[in-house]
Amino acid sequence: MKFSIFLPTGFAKEFAGFTDPIEAYSRLVEIAKLADDAGYHSLLAPDHLTTVQPSNEMVFEAWTLTAALARETSNVRIGQLVTANGYRNPALQAKMASTVDVISGGRLDFGIGAGWLESDHRQYGYDFGTTGERLRKLDEAVQIILALWTEKKTTFEGRYYQVHDAVNEPKGVQLPHIPLMIAGGGEKVTLRLVAQYGDACNIMDSPEVARHKFAVLRDHCRDVGRDYTAITRTVTTPCIIRETDAEARALIPLASKFVFPGDLGSYGLVGTLDTVKKRIAAFEEAGVQELIIYFEDPTSVKQVEEFARFAVE
Repeated sequence: MKFSIFLPTGFAKEFAGFTDPIEAYSRLVEIAKLADDAGYHSLLAPDHLTTVQPSNEMVFEAWTLTAALARETSNVRIGQLVTANGYRNPALQAKMASTVDVISGGRLDFGIGAGWLESDHRQYGYDFGTTGERLRKLDEAVQIILALWTEKKTTFEGRYYQVHDAVNEPKGVQLPHIPLMIAGGGEKVTLRLVAQYGDACNIMDSPEVARHKFAVLRDHCRDVGRDYTAITRTVTTPCIIRETDAEARALIPLASKFVFPGDLGSYGLVGTLDTVKKRIAAFEEAGVQELIIYFEDPTSVKQVEEFARFAVE
């Protein structure tokens, strides 16, 4: 089992206690460097432009942050959980990723999804559309991105996006291309897109649900002729450790309901150290290969360090 960190960018008001944005960024650098030394697998930033509940708190832009942390670290992989497709033209997004892969020395994990937060789109003037429209756009965008990472010239005529003899150099460092994560658990469309194009998937739910989603993904892989074992299976979960399970559950923030479905206290890494260890084992038994941890205090260097002591190899 690999362990990664779901970085705070301000989306959940993680920097509400900070008044100086330079101090907030410095804390992110401190966490990134500790993760680099402690053996965490990756640092993944959510791609949002506003806080999940409307506020004037600071939110850092994910791709700028990713590029900056690439130069602050040496070993840990970096990426997004995940890029919202609607915020950037996919051809430009492919070039941005190629550049960051070079900057990082080949440590970029590119994550992308259809986008779900309407307030981000509305405030910044992006079309939100229907779920179906966003998924169809994602399908076209992923094809363009992969083509620009692998082809000498790319031409694509889609319903939503078009590129004509587009050249993308450098394409990045990693071969055959930058790893592509497609996040989301939609069984008919999203997981099929993972089977067709993805190198990794991400689920935000319980071990039982993850096991079911992986089975659906396996079926899609069979249908499209893809090797299921070539796709890395990841799950994102909060981590709250206390002396008793009840104490830990009482600390689950109300905002978590926007991201994590169901009774989070019954399946997340929430409880005593013994409970957390058992739940890690349950995720692993369900087929999860990488747990992406969202710490109780995402700006706490201490929590990142303490978790590494008992879990990170």
